[in-house]
Amino acid sequence: MPLAAREAMESAMMRTMNPCTWRRRAALACGPLLAAVWAPAALAQVNSLPGGPAVRQINLAPPVTSIAREIMWLHNVMMVICLLIFIAVFGVMFYSILKHRRSVGHKAANFHESVVVEVAWTVVPLLIVIGMGAMATRTVVAMKDTSNADLTIKATGYQWRWGYDYLRGEGEGISFVSSLDPGQRALSDAGTPEGDDFLLRVDNPLVVPVDRKVRIITTANDVIHAWMVPAFGVKQDAIPGFVRDTWFKAEKVGDFYGQCAELCGKEHAYMPIHVRVLGAQDYSAWVQVKQKEMAAKADDPNKVWELDALKERGAKIYAANCAACHQASGKGGGPVKPLDGSPVVLDGNKIREITTVLQGVNNGAMPSWRQLSDTELAAVITFTKNNWGNKTGQLVQPSEVAAARK
Repeated sequence: MPLAAREAMESAMMRTMNPCTWRRRAALACGPLLAAVWAPAALAQVNSLPGGPAVRQINLAPPVTSIAREIMWLHNVMMVICLLIFIAVFGVMFYSILKHRRSVGHKAANFHESVVVEVAWTVVPLLIVIGMGAMATRTVVAMKDTSNADLTIKATGYQWRWGYDYLRGEGEGISFVSSLDPGQRALSDAGTPEGDDFLLRVDNPLVVPVDRKVRIITTANDVIHAWMVPAFGVKQDAIPGFVRDTWFKAEKVGDFYGQCAELCGKEHAYMPIHVRVLGAQDYSAWVQVKQKEMAAKADDPNKVWELDALKERGAKIYAANCAACHQASGKGGGPVKPLDGSPVVLDGNKIREITTVLQGVNNGAMPSWRQLSDTELAAVITFTKNNWGNKTGQLVQPSEVAAARK
């Protein structure tokens, strides 16, 4: 690769790294001496996170489902088989090299072929592979058996958050979006990681009951994502326009963590998964509270809003959903166009910005935001039209967004 091209690629990679990744790369580049000085101090500031990553973790996450236990057992058995094959092959090779070396008078044998040897090194590996496959087949089949689920939840991947819809079972009808806690993003931007759950804390964790089979249906709104929780032994791609499913049955109450496991854009590192497993009674109580919250927050689609009230609500929605790309200043950056002074935002034809937000642009470069309610979209559009240098005085009502959806 030409030097100039390589330097340009490395520069682009450095710009897209989050601060913590950049510092880790820099520490590795500084060599063993710097690592020896800094590693003890860094480890002293971080503790293992129950249900999440552990300090000096070299194995799979401690399993809390039957599938995860089977995966760990298979992993350990396969590692032992591979180790035995390694010892056998390299043991024979190094023994032959040392025992029959030329310096002690041995001469190489002269032969053309050995049918026995050729059959042996074909049949024996084949039998080993068949045996390994047979052991794994039962687990793989069980991983895909999503029948007879007690609870069905749809997990939709967005850039860069997860949407959860409880489709069947106790809690049916509950729906919410789970995003990285805003305080975590602020710590990352400041380069000051804090807490054992750094970049894993969310505003709305997924809540499920213990000892119940939970089916997760995955899809995506924009690009390919992947829903992964190591302690559950679950990793399933979420693909736009397609539906996939997986399942788990947590056998222990507690908090368990995962992340999007498919590179999905510049904010990929800020798309955690937090699953809270509750006892049966606690889960039922959570369902009741959540349903009351949703009823209280439900907007009257016919309500006519005033400018100041809609702007205030839009500011919160913008901070939670839009600021990651367009920045709090509305100036954007790189390929992300600014909203401050944008012709689309300033246009007196309000339908132009409404359509942009509903449909997205540039084949997913800006995703569709249809998952937000009519009131939420009206609020954030009104906010952008009347914030920073944009003083249009324009007000978008939820009814206008509802009409544009049709």
